[in-house]
Amino acid sequence: MTSTSPPAMEPPECPVCLQSYDGDSAIPRVLGCGHSACETCLAHLHLLRPLTLPDTLRCPSCTQLVKFPHAQGPTALPKNIDLLRFSLLLQEQDPNSKPLKENANIPLLNVNSSPRHRFPPRIWSEELYAAWKDWILPDGAVSTEDGLVTTTGRIRISSTFMNLSLPSAIMRCHLVENQVVGLVKIGQFELNDQLLEYSYMGKIMSIVSQMNVDKRNEISSLLRISLRNSRVCNVLGLWLDMENDGSLYLVTQKMNNGLLNLESSGYGIDQDNADWGSLMGTIGVELCEALIRLHLEGFVCGCWGLSCVFFDEFGHVCVDIGEALVIGRKFRECFVEEGKGGRVITGSEAQVLIQKMLNMGAFVSPEVWMELLGRENFEVEKNDVSYTVSYGSDVWLLACVLIILLIGNKFLLEMYNYLTTVFQGKNEELSGYKIMYLQWVETVNAMLEPSLGSDYSSVHEVLLKCLAFDPSTRPLVTDVWKCIKGLKLYHSINHVSVNSQSMTENVGQCLVLGELCNMSNDVRNETRFSEKHDDCKLNLSLEGKITVDNVVDGVSAGKIQCKVLQGHLDSITGLCVGGGYLFSSSFDKTINVWSLQDFMHVHTFRGHEHRVMALVFVNQEKPLCISADRGGGIYAWEINETLAQKPLKKWYEEKDWRYSGIHALAVSECGCLYTGSGDRLIKAWLLRDHTLLCSMEGHKSVVSTLALCNGVLYSGSWDGTVRLWCLHDHSPLAVFGEDVPGTMSSVLSLFADQNMVIAGHENGCMKIWMNDVLKISIKILNGAIFSLDMNGKSLFLGGLNQTVKVQEIAGAESEMNVIEVGSIACDSVITAILCVQGVLFVGCANKLIKVYHCGA
Repeated sequence: MTSTSPPAMEPPECPVCLQSYDGDSAIPRVLGCGHSACETCLAHLHLLRPLTLPDTLRCPSCTQLVKFPHAQGPTALPKNIDLLRFSLLLQEQDPNSKPLKENANIPLLNVNSSPRHRFPPRIWSEELYAAWKDWILPDGAVSTEDGLVTTTGRIRISSTFMNLSLPSAIMRCHLVENQVVGLVKIGQFELNDQLLEYSYMGKIMSIVSQMNVDKRNEISSLLRISLRNSRVCNVLGLWLDMENDGSLYLVTQKMNNGLLNLESSGYGIDQDNADWGSLMGTIGVELCEALIRLHLEGFVCGCWGLSCVFFDEFGHVCVDIGEALVIGRKFRECFVEEGKGGRVITGSEAQVLIQKMLNMGAFVSPEVWMELLGRENFEVEKNDVSYTVSYGSDVWLLACVLIILLIGNKFLLEMYNYLTTVFQGKNEELSGYKIMYLQWVETVNAMLEPSLGSDYSSVHEVLLKCLAFDPSTRPLVTDVWKCIKGLKLYHSINHVSVNSQSMTENVGQCLVLGELCNMSNDVRNETRFSEKHDDCKLNLSLEGKITVDNVVDGVSAGKIQCKVLQGHLDSITGLCVGGGYLFSSSFDKTINVWSLQDFMHVHTFRGHEHRVMALVFVNQEKPLCISADRGGGIYAWEINETLAQKPLKKWYEEKDWRYSGIHALAVSECGCLYTGSGDRLIKAWLLRDHTLLCSMEGHKSVVSTLALCNGVLYSGSWDGTVRLWCLHDHSPLAVFGEDVPGTMSSVLSLFADQNMVIAGHENGCMKIWMNDVLKISIKILNGAIFSLDMNGKSLFLGGLNQTVKVQEIAGAESEMNVIEVGSIACDSVITAILCVQGVLFVGCANKLIKVYHCGA
């Protein structure tokens, strides 16, 4: 029988650099919390401390904020002799012990905790918000009065969605005051919960979060185009119409001087004008440049008209993306009305389609017709790639625009006659359609000859090539650009640098066939449009590719539900949970006990002689609910199956003329109860014998709220400051808010979790400190914030304004910001808030407790 020896013990290590302790390079030093770390690491950690707290340090083991001798350094801390002796003993016994590491890197500590459930249901991800937030225009940025859509302010929007390959990320779009803009409807808010009223930002993000990735990618591409290309109108951002039906719009730049205004009596350029050739050359070249830039971004229009082309303030030709979406949608609308997709159409149906298309001044390439009507209408196999929608489709549109400018309305008439003949014909093979198409091209050729003549034979030739039936045989846009640029009458403009090879390798994303123009996705209003308000859906992603789950925790469970708990006779002052119960205190001098299973009233603790101001649950071998009143009485109630009528123990604080009772309670894991009182003191009581351990003095007014986290006691006061106290020796550590004289407002509520501290003030302001540095100071309410709580990243605040404000903390520490998700109306002043395991408890001044949760 063989015996196995137990595994050898490893020497104790520094929790930061993982070196085994020794008496030379890794000397263990004891911090105030009782943990140890080596001298070198403590010195490095002290260099990373907040400048506002020079004499403190966060323990690398428990993250507790402890005192640190700034002047003397870590050598002034006591050496852990026992730990060092034990470590050296083990190293002597183990010759293969781990060698020491020199210049070990010090990792940043980051402890994450996530809630088991989420309230309210989170309907968008933090990544999606980060990608969209800089494109959301403020409420009221757009005005629709007097029949015009204009901006009411100058808004700067950052280039969040610029491709990372750009040399810099400092480009901006601007809304200029009284600028006329276009609106394209891209969604509508539909999460009409009767309890949770989503904010402006929340409604926009809820719309965005429910849209698929393809649409987000399409819109992100449009945003990149508008930022980087001068030949494409700007997409200014997203705006929600809060006053009407809650529709979300894509706001685009709008110009009134379009090509349709070249001749008031109709289409075409006046060729009697001596400068007509120069104007034609300028329009042609710059229109080619606009298409080249669209193609370089991977976009194919597939359908557009003269209304999509306009002149900017400098007289250069630009493409209106918003108008292109309107044209594409109206064209797709025709198929929704007639139900054409995927079946052979009749001649009368085709005539209606063609008439509608020409009435809106739209041109549609033959291959787009095939995709929309179904290739069976043209006897083309579905796997035939010869007629795929590609960059060549826009070459066909380019030729149509230039030809109609040359020969006028008669070009549209010939197109109408040709298309009508095609769809009314009885041809059964594609060759028959090609023959009719060639006949139509010959007719166009005959009409072009008088307009262009021999001086522009090269332009004449390239325009006819652009009208080829097979898109693969059409010239590139760059070839058309080079041809028109060679005109003698063309005046010099800026040159563009293009890569023809890059555009031939990809067929591109067709706008008219994309998600933004897909009418079948909008079940609310499929066929009603106007020139300014059009229906579509939208999704967006950073760099075009972010996958976001559309169904998140709580959404599948249904809308938010509310249960009202009645039992108190006066205002609610405190809430806590423990032992399967909800405990509520009130000015009526009682503590009610409610079951967390069905929220039914279970018991009432009576005995206080004054208003109960605070309560806390103590989870120990004998669970307790401890309550404190305005007269200084502290009552401990035993929590068991019987729930006794009398307190297990009661004791009182001493009073003086300044005294206004106990306002706050907190309990530590080591068995200390802390009371914040009207005499400006914080008192520590030993729960095992209810004796006063010490009093902490420093505040200049009533201590109104207490919070405990990571071995630090946080106290808020009417003096407007938050003080930090070490739980190890109850010594003061730091003061928040003392460096802002003249602007202090009473601290009425506190929340502490990990390295974050949140304070609610009497003036409605909320302040957030992260790692002891003030990160956010923002006014949330128009009155006092009496209570606040946080669950995961959801923050709940309530006070005088009778609503629960639901916020979300987003972003990393360096870019932390607060998102207003929405609000819950409570019809009374809110005095207590508690969120536990996806259930929100709200105590009100009207004696009621409201329980909010996501119901089935």
